[in-house]
Amino acid sequence: MSAKSKAVFLDRDGTLIEDSGYISSPDQIKFIPGAIEAVKRLNEAGYKVVIISNQAGVARGLLAENMLQTIDKIIHREVLSGGGHIDASYYCPHHPEHGVYPYKQACECRKPHPGMLKRAVREKDLELAGSFMIGDKSSDIETGKRAGTKTVFVRTGHGRDEEKKLKEKPDHTADNLAAAARWILNGKN
Repeated sequence: MSAKSKAVFLDRDGTLIEDSGYISSPDQIKFIPGAIEAVKRLNEAGYKVVIISNQAGVARGLLAENMLQTIDKIIHREVLSGGGHIDASYYCPHHPEHGVYPYKQACECRKPHPGMLKRAVREKDLELAGSFMIGDKSSDIETGKRAGTKTVFVRTGHGRDEEKKLKEKPDHTADNLAAAARWILNGKN
């Protein structure tokens, strides 16, 4: 039986790519400077990199799930062209109060619930104890804490506004994904 892999779970919008509201088209994808290189460095260090993202735009009818999958494939392709790779992507298309059936529902996958991380652990043979959750919202930090990972809060995306509202203290705060990856790779955590 092989050892379980450590992972870096990444929020998508505001952490890996610019958060420009509900992205509904591939031409809206803009990577945060240094993000692709950060993913590459994490890959080279042996971490699995997994996107964990709430995508309530599906529930709200702002984009179809097949367009979400197309956007995801393009993100994967762009990271690959930069020398890195995303090992998996998990999205919650639900919203507890807004939207249409079957997406309007309370679920265990919507952050801050740790359902997507738990699913990734099962499907990708990952361990949570040596893993990290990185994001720009308090819900990302809460998700990581609930799942048992270390957490890194980034000031990109909604980070500067959200930092004042953090309910849970992250293990580290970084200006962006590149700085978060440096902190993880320096091993001082």
